Amino acid sequence: MSVETSTSPATSSLTLTGILGKIWGNFWVRTIAKKIFIVWVVVTLTFFIIRALPGNPVEIFIIQLMDSGLSEEEARTRAAALMRIDLDAPLSEQYFDYMGNLIKGDLGDSYVLARGKPVADIIFARLPWTLFSVGTSLLISFVLGMFLGMLAAYKRNSWLDHLLTNFSAAIDSIPNTLTAIILVLFLGVIWKVVPLTLMRGSLSPGVQPGFTWEFIADLFKHYAVPGTVYVFSTLGGWMLAMRSSTSSTLGEDYVTVARARGLTDMRIITAYVGRNASLPLVTRLAISLGFVVGGSILIEQIFVYQGVGLLLGQAVAKRDYPVMQGILLVTTITVILSTALADLLYGWLDPRIRIQRGVE
Repeated sequence: MSVETSTSPATSSLTLTGILGKIWGNFWVRTIAKKIFIVWVVVTLTFFIIRALPGNPVEIFIIQLMDSGLSEEEARTRAAALMRIDLDAPLSEQYFDYMGNLIKGDLGDSYVLARGKPVADIIFARLPWTLFSVGTSLLISFVLGMFLGMLAAYKRNSWLDHLLTNFSAAIDSIPNTLTAIILVLFLGVIWKVVPLTLMRGSLSPGVQPGFTWEFIADLFKHYAVPGTVYVFSTLGGWMLAMRSSTSSTLGEDYVTVARARGLTDMRIITAYVGRNASLPLVTRLAISLGFVVGGSILIEQIFVYQGVGLLLGQAVAKRDYPVMQGILLVTTITVILSTALADLLYGWLDPRIRIQRGVE
């Protein structure tokens, strides 16, 4: 006599729930799923917010044609022939078409700035300039801020501490656009130390990119003034943060014990204070690196620096939807990756974090 066994729907459902629960309980699966969800939310919000702006690329193009002397009917006919954009389709249809192309890795083609050219090509052509200018300046300001902030904390309540603290607070409170205008006014107009031609653009006319001394020299000449603005706009924050972190670390018991053991000040700073005080700043640096990709719209516009920030400003003015969406998407993904990098760096610098994650 055989006994037939059957699995009830409840048992099957419970087993499926348990499997899904184990999968979701995995740290990496949960983290990746959350990051993908964040990207989807940002992409969706960006899509609808951009289209809520007054005007669209077709209307702006028609106005430009009318300003050049064409009648409204002629301008609309020419715009329809050149742009071939169906912005009258329902937003839901446009959204699903965009998401479908995005899943395939297609960011679309530019509507206005470079009509018909892939957005990815446009962005990655400008990206190296932004990575060089903003990235280099961020690293310079970080290293200087770490050193000066630690020095101010170690010499706290001295004249040097008061000087550095007041200086950092002053430059941190000045908007970077004001710093840029002041530098252009004094260095280029009043003192004439830097030619105004070196304050505009990324390269001089006729200079071709390549591994040549002419290109490298011209690159740094055009970078000097906007790079100084970038450094000054972030230096004060790094100094204040490092001073505060170092002051807290100097009050720890292990620093007192190290001094009691007769260790030199340099040994205490490098082996005990520096590493622990830099923990919050290193993670903050990793997160800041994610925002480097977006560049600085205002600074790049002032100096006509051919980076992603200038491109975004031009895309907003022309309502070039695909370019705007592409830049914001790339920036979002980079910020998410930099946040993950910050978590890894914090765990590497602080073994206690690794131990806690191992327990989890």
